[in-house]
Amino acid sequence: MLDILIKNANIIDGSGKPAYRGNVGVKDGKLVLDTEGAEAAKTIDAAGRCLAPGFIDAHSHGDMILGSEDAHLFKTTQGVTTEIVGQCGLSMAPVVPENMQATQNMLSMGTTWFPDDMKNWNSFSRYLEYADKQPLTANAKMYIGHSTLRISVMGMANRPATDKELDTMKGVLREAMESGAAGFSTGLIYTPSCYAEEKEIIELAKVIAPFNGIYASHMRDEANFVVDAVKETINVGRQAGVRVDISHHKMLGKPNWGKQKQTLALIHQANDEGIRTICDQYPYTRNMTTLNACMPPWYFENGFASMTDKLRDPAFREKLRQEMEDPATPYDNYYLNAGGWSGVYVYSAAKTPEAEGRFITEYAELIGKDPWTAFFDLCVENNCSTGGVYCSMCDEDVCEIIRDPYCIVGSDGLTRSWKEKGHPRASATFPHAITYFVKEKGILTLEQAVNKMTGLTAEYLLIKNKGFIRDGYDADLVLFDYDRLQDTATYINSNSITKGIDCVIVNGAIVYADKQFTGEYSGRMIRHNA
Repeated sequence: MLDILIKNANIIDGSGKPAYRGNVGVKDGKLVLDTEGAEAAKTIDAAGRCLAPGFIDAHSHGDMILGSEDAHLFKTTQGVTTEIVGQCGLSMAPVVPENMQATQNMLSMGTTWFPDDMKNWNSFSRYLEYADKQPLTANAKMYIGHSTLRISVMGMANRPATDKELDTMKGVLREAMESGAAGFSTGLIYTPSCYAEEKEIIELAKVIAPFNGIYASHMRDEANFVVDAVKETINVGRQAGVRVDISHHKMLGKPNWGKQKQTLALIHQANDEGIRTICDQYPYTRNMTTLNACMPPWYFENGFASMTDKLRDPAFREKLRQEMEDPATPYDNYYLNAGGWSGVYVYSAAKTPEAEGRFITEYAELIGKDPWTAFFDLCVENNCSTGGVYCSMCDEDVCEIIRDPYCIVGSDGLTRSWKEKGHPRASATFPHAITYFVKEKGILTLEQAVNKMTGLTAEYLLIKNKGFIRDGYDADLVLFDYDRLQDTATYINSNSITKGIDCVIVNGAIVYADKQFTGEYSGRMIRHNA
């Protein structure tokens, strides 16, 4: 007897091939396609609704809130059944007690709390002992973040690693790969990852090569030097002999719109050369990170508190303003990418909630200050712990990138708390990819969109037995009504439940149905190569 039988479904199997009408069974956590005459403990009549493999978030920061109610809300309600976490150089492990405060300061952009057990996560295997006990409604596979790794060995030091420090980092990374980490990620605009030279990244990437690990990178630049950054990222793959995923690929700043023609050509050339290179993308024209990204990263080498003190000095403010207004200042300048303060939107500022939901220019007018003073005061009052959304991209570039055969979908959502304002990508990336690219733009078929969120992702990121509706594959499924499917999250109301996601099944158990969680926690930590 089957555990579950889903009848009369419009089956989109994850391959990109045309949908077909049929039945799908679930038994012992696996998919059964031969259901002729089978009985089931539970039968669901899909009545023509779409049945797809569970969506795979190729770029998630969900390890920072693993097992929490917020994690369930952000991922499961939009149909995500597997997430690839530890992105942008940020991972919850490994840590060492003496540098744990610096690690937590860095990770605070993605979480409001840290487990007491964190002090014991000096290895990835020890972290997995904690993670395996958490109530998960989605599966998770984890990269080791370069910033986290670097802090554990050398703190926030703004210099190249010594040979001894590099050897220590290699040893920590090797243990992680032996324990099942998926690979290695960098966030080369963030401290301290940005302090590393290319050769350090290559040497660390070589460690993951024997394990068929993946190198995922938030590159050094996504604006004026985006082409050079893509070349560097691909070169890491070339020199280390590893797969490459260019994280949340985009062209920031109007002067750089259209450069994806060059970057996509480089990705195709790399694949022709034998360097497996892909990119992931979220389906929005605004990007999001901390407001600190407006300022040069080298000022944060001693942490947020030190930078806050600096910002109290009028002379330093004027120096910083001149650097930020100068396109020649060598960093990925989010202030200029957004076209100035009228394109920078505050989503999180706990100490000054009146700034939340407003552009810097609007906030400045509200409090009667010029925008620069308003911005600097905002940073000081919030100890530089603030979040921003940036109007930096255009529809045409986003659409051209998603159509590329080497592009898949990832949310990059920062999911600190469901109660906080943020970016709609955190709660709505996957339904929005369908409403935006299929329903509104008409540039992808529904089957193509689902393929980029399931089967193609599983193939590129080496996620075994997931991503397809195939006999014997893991029973990760999402049942949705295409006509009713609508992401309701906006930049004003960023965290909102998607309409039309009717049922989510993870490893054979129904975790979400009719907008309610069932109390099943069937998600698992996935070991790479297991």
